[in-house]
Parts: sequence; C-alpha cells; structure tokens
Amino acid sequence: MGVSGFWAGRRVLVTGHTGFKGAWLCLWLERLGAQVSALALAPDTQPALYEVLGPWAGQSHAIVDIRDRAALAGAVEEVQPQIVLHLAAQALVRRSYADPVETFATNIMGTVNLLEAVRGVPGVEAVVVATTDKVYANDNAGRPFSEDDTLGGKDPYSNSKACAELVTQSYRDSFFRDHGAKIATARAGNVIGGGDWSLDRLVPDFVRALGKGEPVRLRYPDSVRPWQHVLEPLSGYLTLAQALVERPDAAPKAVNFGPDPESFASVAQVADGLGVAFGMETAWLPSGGVHPPEASALLLSSARAAETLGWTPRLAMDTTISWTADWYRAHRAGADMRAFSLAQIAAYEELLP
Repeated sequence: MGVSGFWAGRRVLVTGHTGFKGAWLCLWLERLGAQVSALALAPDTQPALYEVLGPWAGQSHAIVDIRDRAALAGAVEEVQPQIVLHLAAQALVRRSYADPVETFATNIMGTVNLLEAVRGVPGVEAVVVATTDKVYANDNAGRPFSEDDTLGGKDPYSNSKACAELVTQSYRDSFFRDHGAKIATARAGNVIGGGDWSLDRLVPDFVRALGKGEPVRLRYPDSVRPWQHVLEPLSGYLTLAQALVERPDAAPKAVNFGPDPESFASVAQVADGLGVAFGMETAWLPSGGVHPPEASALLLSSARAAETLGWTPRLAMDTTISWTADWYRAHRAGADMRAFSLAQIAAYEELLP
C-alpha cells in the first residue's frame, strides 16, 4: 500500500475510536505501524466493534468528551500528535431529531474545541475533519454533489456537519493560513461493513432482524444513497492526510470520497443484496408509521479526489455487500474478528495502486 511507509512511526491521534469507522481506522493504522493515540466516549452499542477488535495493547486510548474543551486540550497536549484524524461525532439523523442540542454541541463545538486544542500544539502537521455527504443543500434533483456546491442540511445532523465544515474553513483561514497544521475536510457517503451495531442504520438493523428470523423493516426503501465499504473512505482519509503533509499546496481543502456511480443504490436494493447473501426469501418489508424526513436522493462526485489525490473507489457494490455479510457471518461463528478484519484490510490493500 502506498501510504504504509509514510505512516510507520508517526504519532497519530484519532478521535471517535469507539465508533464504527474509528475502530476500523485504528486497526488499519496499527497495521501500518503508526503510533496511535485515540479518544472518544465509551462505546454506546453492545456488541461494540472497538471491544470486538481488542485488545489494543499497542495503542493509547482514553475516554474523553470532545465537548469538554479543557479535557480535550489536555489530551491533545499530552499526545503531541503529528497527524489528527477527527471522526468523533453524533452521527445519527434520527437521534439528531431526538436531541438536537447534543448533536450541535458535539458536531460544531466539538470541532471548535478540537481545532483550538491543535492551535496549542505546534508539532501538528495535518488535520483531517471527517464530515459527511449530507453537508450539501439537497434539492433532491438526483445529480451528484461536488465540493463547490452550496452547503446546507435541514435535519440537525446534516446541518451541524455543514456548520463543522464552515468552522474548519474559518479556523484554517484565520489561524492556520501561514503556519501550523494543514487542515482539510473529508465528505464520505453511507458507509457499511462488518462491525456496525448502531441504531437506525440499514446493515445493523438488517443483522438484528436476521437474528430474530424476520425481514428488516425499511422506513425509506426507495431512497438512493452513495453506499460504500468502510475501508473506502478510510483509505481516502489516510491519502488526504499524507497529501496535506507531503504536498500541502496541491492537497484539496475539502473533498468527497464516494463510491463508483454504478454503486449508487436504493435502500431496498442494498437490503435485497444482503438478503441474497444470507439466503433470505424475504429480506425486507416497509415500515409503517410516520418518520422524520430525510433526503430521497443523495449522490456524490469524487472527481476532485481522483484528480488531486489519485483516489478512486475500489470495491463494487456486490463486493461491498459480500464482504459485509462475510464479516457478520464470521462473527456469529465465533471467529477471531481482529484477524478476520485485518485480513479484509490486507485484501483491500491489494486493490490499491
């Protein structure tokens, strides 16, 4: 893998390591030889991927709330990272409707607190702030969004992440323009893969329904999303961070990491694919009731990532679904999931230039 030599021995801070993407990222960085420190809230699901992939004997992990400015600043000061990968967030749309204050406080002020902490550590070379594909003002026209499109977001989650984009831009322009860390935001699609047990997400909902021998209930079966395997955007984050250090003038300040357009699919199509993978006759049924509004169409253009970073998605939709199903099947069979996950990372690395 092209980035492996770059990461070996580097001091890397990951926020949000107890989340789905964060746990996968820490495992990959460990494989690449980085000196990883991480902070987050305690896992809020059971099982939790962070615990499944443990033990983390080679990494330093701490429970820190990014809303606590003093605690966060102290943690960053102690770690003295060279690179910061900021993934900590309240990442669920429905939860953002239930608790908008928590969502705005975490996603906006948490980002402010993180960037303030970075200002106090002169050795930080690069910061990647992970946001989302949902930061765009979506008119449901069905065209792929590019990075120059207007930011927006109607629900508290999407809006808070758009605000995090503006916060990052402001800090970069106000405090890091001529010296200090190079900072960029990364916007990824709907991420799936093994080890996600979050509420109100398609794959975890499917796996829970599968365990009960029932079809999953879908709230928005016709909604189209840029689905991608978790390793796709993580490879983008790593590539972006490396570019910020090695080619700061050429690296993008904001970049989409989305799937191949052929992998854009509806919620129902993904559920159908999972049903085939698990041998289910009826994979899903529509869910009754009234649900909070979500965008019906959400597509991303990754042209900038290809042009500036040489990054392109590697996994077709059928492979993404099969890798996801294989992971959960192995977990149910009692396999060594750290070894299994590392094997999937190794298989993905084989696809990279």
